[in-house]
Amino acid sequence: MTRRNNFLLPICWYRVEFENWWAVGAMKRMVLGIFLAAGGAAEGLSADVGKARNPQAVDWTGPFVGSHFAYGVGSSRYSLAGPGTPQSFGSLDLTNPFSAFKGTGSYAIGLSAGYDYMLPSRVVFGVEADVTFPNTISGSATLVGKQGSAMFNETVLTSGTLRARIGYAPGSWLFYATGGFAWSYNQLRLGPPDGADGDKIGFTRLGRALGAGAEVALSSDWSARFEYLYTGYGSKDKAIAGGAQLASSDLAVHAARLGFNYRFGNNGRQALQDGLKPFETDWFSLHGQTTYLQQYAAPFRSPYRGQNSLAPNQTRQTWDVTLYAGIRPWEGGEFWINPEIDQGFGLSSTVGVAGFTSGEAYKVGAAAPYARIPRAFFRQTFYLGGETNKVDGDINQFAGTQTNDRVVLTVGKFAVTDVFDTNKYAHDPRKDFMNWSVVDTGTFDYAADSWGFTYGAAAEWYKGDWTFRGGVFDLSKVPNSTELDPGFAQFQWIGEIEHRHAIWGKPGKVAVTGFLSRGCMGRFDDAVALAQATNASADIALVRRYQSRAGISVNLEQEITSDLGVFARAGIADGSKESFEFTDIDSTVAAGLSLSGSRWNRPNDTFGLAGVVNGISQARRTYLDAGGLGILVGDDRLPNPGPEKIIESYYSFPVWSWRATLNYQLVVNPAYNRDRGPASIVGVRMRAQF
Repeated sequence: MTRRNNFLLPICWYRVEFENWWAVGAMKRMVLGIFLAAGGAAEGLSADVGKARNPQAVDWTGPFVGSHFAYGVGSSRYSLAGPGTPQSFGSLDLTNPFSAFKGTGSYAIGLSAGYDYMLPSRVVFGVEADVTFPNTISGSATLVGKQGSAMFNETVLTSGTLRARIGYAPGSWLFYATGGFAWSYNQLRLGPPDGADGDKIGFTRLGRALGAGAEVALSSDWSARFEYLYTGYGSKDKAIAGGAQLASSDLAVHAARLGFNYRFGNNGRQALQDGLKPFETDWFSLHGQTTYLQQYAAPFRSPYRGQNSLAPNQTRQTWDVTLYAGIRPWEGGEFWINPEIDQGFGLSSTVGVAGFTSGEAYKVGAAAPYARIPRAFFRQTFYLGGETNKVDGDINQFAGTQTNDRVVLTVGKFAVTDVFDTNKYAHDPRKDFMNWSVVDTGTFDYAADSWGFTYGAAAEWYKGDWTFRGGVFDLSKVPNSTELDPGFAQFQWIGEIEHRHAIWGKPGKVAVTGFLSRGCMGRFDDAVALAQATNASADIALVRRYQSRAGISVNLEQEITSDLGVFARAGIADGSKESFEFTDIDSTVAAGLSLSGSRWNRPNDTFGLAGVVNGISQARRTYLDAGGLGILVGDDRLPNPGPEKIIESYYSFPVWSWRATLNYQLVVNPAYNRDRGPASIVGVRMRAQF
């Protein structure tokens, strides 16, 4: 599930500044571990890898696609001059240390494609193109002039190379040197020192790339590689601040890359049709997915709008790519990391509907793709006996067996909804329904940053037909923000009881989930009273203090036939205080069904239909009518409130190795406002997974 961001500043605040050195170390160890796993896998953990050890069996000839994780060190020398202004010059350090609670740092994720040709002498010639999306390769300098201080900043938004390579391939290894053409798309900014928007300009740099690396065959399809790459760009002049300033700068980046390549060999056409095969051994696993989603909001009645209103007649898209790399160091132990590329925006920048229409949309949308690490966690399973069941390999899951009775501990960074409030028919906006209040309980105000992930620990005890879950998780530094609380002073307790049953031989389950958040949040009545006293719009950020907010929900799923399943959710939360992380819903009821296409001879198709009614408390209604803004809603007034009613339907079907989904949502009373809407939202989703 995704998260949103609210940049309102609280009165009740504190700050704990320290670098999370253990998280940095864990990240470095994980990267090293994956590479060691890659090398070790080539030593014979599977039959395919066993063949790879035979020099005659490893033929590097053929096309390939791949992905890489990189960490870079960058610098830029600059000069800045303008009419009547003395010249300023210096050097920008574009290297940013990894921040565990912000999720930022000078790391990047990239995609590549190329072709290699191996001679009988085992000399390999190749050509490769790649594009890399950084998280934070950026640097700033403070300039002091006659007009006061200003900040000069350069940021690398995207980069790429087109390179040749030559190498030698003894056994299952390939050692190579590489070089060629490099490009980057950068942004210069000159503005106030406080970081507020100033004058910005985007431009393209052209340069050269040089490097060397080693690649090892893991199987007949997969290989792993480690590579050093230098990219350098000459000085370039750009006019900024309306032409009043001339900036000149160069750029150099040194990067270490860990990558995985999928080699098509002679089965390229079959691979395109069936999709890539995941790489799995007893102790190493690599999966991936990519999802593209486009939504369109048709024209609807809109007599007025506020800052958080849904706009009619607009279209927006999102796109992401995720890798799921896992290591199983011992029986029952698993370590997973999920680097991801994100891009795009939700409708109206992901505001205007409490039950928002796309679970793939973030409030922190961006036009340029960027890298994130949403998950990095350890899971330990203790087997306690009972019937043994087979488990298939999947995303963040090793193939193997598990017993009915077991204890599962999960620690690290992950989504609360990976463990709690799950439902097989409505839970994944990349696969089934898209609406936030359908894929998760709308009142479940679970701890998360703006992307939907947090640090925490969860324990699960499976005993017969029962499961008992509990966990504690870190809240955002400010409600619904991009940064998690580094001191864990703001946190959330979650508990869940689940019972599995069979009705007429058909499986189902019922789960009850409760949460208690302890953090700096505001009461609606206090915000309204302050607004009346100051004759201003209500602002919840001005009345925040440390207090609690609680909620409870029930979640049902039931198989009716082998083709038909139904689900339902209902929840209620404390409506006197602001939502801390999720969305502006104080009560919710949702129900729906999922039907496979077997009945019309399309067994791989799925049809889904759901309805949800979301409500808010009287205190929240008064606050919104006083001009207050919630996480997602706020039309500047609410004279005619009503429950937000949503109907969603989708039809999903395979297209070669991809899966296409057509989606329609009807939103009545968007943002609880009878004066606006109803809004019709049409969506198309394309997804591939290996």
